[in-house]
Amino acid sequence: MTDPVGKLPSELDQLPDRDAEETAEWAASLDAVAEHAGPHRAAYLMRRTLQHAEKAGVALPRLLETDYVNTIPTSAEPAFDGDEAMEQRITAWNRWNAAAMVTRGSKYGVGGHIATFASAAWLYETGFNHFFRGKEGDGSGDQLYIQGHASPGIYARAFLDGRLTEAHLDNFRQEAGGNGLPSYPHPRRLPWLWEFPTVSMGLGPLSAIYQARFNRYLHNRGIKDTANSHVWAFLGDGEMDEPESTAALALASREQLDNLTFVVNCNLQRLDGPVRANFKIVQELEAQFRGAGWNVVKSLWGSAWDELLHLDTTGALVRRLRDVPDAQFQTYATRDVAYIREHFFGAEPALVELAKLLTDAKIAECFYTSRGGHEARKVYAAYRAALAHKGAPTVILAQTVKGYTLGKGFESKNANHQMKKLTIDEFKGMRELLGLPIPDSAFADGVVPYGHPGADSPEVRYLQERRAALGGPAPARRVHPVAPLPEPEERAFKALYKGSGKQEMATTMAFVRLVKDLMRDKETGRRWVPIVPDEARTFGMESLFPSAGIYSPLGQTYEPVDRDQLMYYKEAKDGQILNEGITEAGAMADFIAAATSYSTHGETMIPFYIFYSMFGWQRTGDQMWQLADQLGKGFIVGATAGRTTLTGEGLQHADGHSHLIAATNPASLNYDPAFAYEIAVIVKDGLRRMYGPEAENVFYYLTVYNEPKPQPAMPEGVEEGIVKGLYRFNEGSAGADAPRLQLLASGTAIHWALEAQRLLADDWDVAADVWSATSWGELRRDALEADEALLRGEQRTPYVTQALEGAPGPVLAVSDWMRQVSDQISQWVEQDWSSLGTDGFGLSDTREAARRHFGVDAQSITVAALAQLARRGEVPASAVKEARERYGL
Repeated sequence: MTDPVGKLPSELDQLPDRDAEETAEWAASLDAVAEHAGPHRAAYLMRRTLQHAEKAGVALPRLLETDYVNTIPTSAEPAFDGDEAMEQRITAWNRWNAAAMVTRGSKYGVGGHIATFASAAWLYETGFNHFFRGKEGDGSGDQLYIQGHASPGIYARAFLDGRLTEAHLDNFRQEAGGNGLPSYPHPRRLPWLWEFPTVSMGLGPLSAIYQARFNRYLHNRGIKDTANSHVWAFLGDGEMDEPESTAALALASREQLDNLTFVVNCNLQRLDGPVRANFKIVQELEAQFRGAGWNVVKSLWGSAWDELLHLDTTGALVRRLRDVPDAQFQTYATRDVAYIREHFFGAEPALVELAKLLTDAKIAECFYTSRGGHEARKVYAAYRAALAHKGAPTVILAQTVKGYTLGKGFESKNANHQMKKLTIDEFKGMRELLGLPIPDSAFADGVVPYGHPGADSPEVRYLQERRAALGGPAPARRVHPVAPLPEPEERAFKALYKGSGKQEMATTMAFVRLVKDLMRDKETGRRWVPIVPDEARTFGMESLFPSAGIYSPLGQTYEPVDRDQLMYYKEAKDGQILNEGITEAGAMADFIAAATSYSTHGETMIPFYIFYSMFGWQRTGDQMWQLADQLGKGFIVGATAGRTTLTGEGLQHADGHSHLIAATNPASLNYDPAFAYEIAVIVKDGLRRMYGPEAENVFYYLTVYNEPKPQPAMPEGVEEGIVKGLYRFNEGSAGADAPRLQLLASGTAIHWALEAQRLLADDWDVAADVWSATSWGELRRDALEADEALLRGEQRTPYVTQALEGAPGPVLAVSDWMRQVSDQISQWVEQDWSSLGTDGFGLSDTREAARRHFGVDAQSITVAALAQLARRGEVPASAVKEARERYGL
């Protein structure tokens, strides 16, 4: 809708204009400038006015984009704190060795990436020499999220400073009996070097934000002084298309995480070609980050551009830089100067005149090599600006050329991400460009040599002195000696051991009750980190709000609406609960930061992350692998588990498969407890295994249910079976000659199995022993280990085989999961095996109707048991038909 003169309405039309004449004068002035000096001059004046207003503290919306030039002009760059020529030589050695390592590795067919580090070398080298705090100084040092494809350059630097040998480099992407180098940053494979796995693109930036946030959490809770820790995340511009890369930008600005810097290597190329072929990725990212409240520093052009920008008295050059799409800039870097004069400077007369003042050499320097990300002083200025900015995180958008210094065969080529080696002639050309003293004789055998100036050379001494002043080597992962956590007092567990009597309790509530009691423990209570995406009340956690508090760096700046209630919504600067909002990915990133705090900060924390079961492994399974790779510890809890216990919620909420996905992760210990006391035993054992004297790098996945049931007291002598995954819960009773079978059930399914046990005895004179299968996954893990032992010539019987040895009759397994979950162990069960499960999509209905639909209710179990016995000739076949009719199946 428009007004009578066709003008689009504006929000300003709703506001009173107390001096319409003054407003008209401003508008007339702008019209006059546009008419006499052109619209570009009018736009320039408006932007300068807005910039001035911002500096003066006038409350105005910020501009989302600035011109396609450096944020920090050359005249404002700080003095460079180092020997630039020396750092140039160090970077040249690193470039060489990174390329040599990948090229030499190609003969084994293991691949590798060369072009990414070639473009980003100065982004890393400047940080290593001047900014990145090591872990041997005060505090925890900085946390570095290295771009995965740049790993060869990091290995090359570790080789230069003496942490790696030529043999290590030759084992790039090979295990080599523990002496190899993993392809990308993998802490589990190289735990003394890599701290964070990052090559699953998008997870690095997301984790970096939550790591910076968790650093503040530790600080505000008084657990660790992290004031001097800074998080640096190195990303590619193509990686920013991953939704996780930008998912938490608003969180970072909202919580004023000025301890965080993103460095985006804008080489304008993704893996297959231009990032924004017809557009400008730098401008897009600037708008995105500014809109989210970040401080943006653009470092686009090298010092060679200073002369061009100085000659641009009309603004034509800046306009042209803003208009040319990314793919065309890539083309300029590969074409001759005549092409650039015609297609770039020929766009308008003012540029044609400007180009007449420039030599071919100057144009070539500007368009082929002079980028902000390739000059130490430009990068240094950007990093200084990032650390100086307070109140918001900073992103540095540094423009580079992908494949820089690798020669014309690599630079800015669409295929350079897949190019794995250079020829000997290309290496010789690179040698001349970098000025390295590598003689032709070093290539005599046709293999490119590694280069090293010598362990006592000025370059190595400079490098090591710089790192020593910054607190030691980087990147580095250090697990400082951390005392085992003392065992919590037994009374927290005893409350669940004794059961609930006649009172019904869901296992979700049992877990929350246990953790609430453990959080009161004098020794370890403060180390628990409760994490929940948004439905704490769904899981009965509201009682933790007033006692533990919800973490907020601002505290509580409002009066809560439920302030008069016992369980009011309390936020606090030292709050213990991380209540994330609707973001499982964010909650999982929180968990990873807390789960690895023992190594990052030397502070052991015990995170538990509780969520709707369906939205854990299915939604954030990649982060679960990241957690495993990062050697994280803690409890992941899939609540409202199973495919039939969540009444009426339907297909998207009904989880029948997360235990299958979890079973693929070797670091995940997966349990499906049926009773409250089982949860207590499992958690107690988990605390011992993860935080005791012989701590293991594993994490626990527990599924708990929202279905209230009476919780029995713990029988004697079942602890070992609970931990290992199976024990007999209830022995069947029937006549001495009655047919017999074994019912194995996990989680909530044990209640259907117990009812089926009663039906079999009362209606069919069949005895069924009911076993609680607390962990199908741990039974399988143990059996696989027994198989592996057999290959080594060792005889060991799997626990599940031992437990069921001599048990009469067939085995029928049942759970609220797909049959594949229980079928994991079938090959190690000597008895006849059959299973029931909830295969297929979920549905909206009552629990009873859902269980009848999937054929897992007590009556269906009874019929399935009779069918097994009938096949063995232990009951008449007619009994199966009769049972189906009796139970309405």
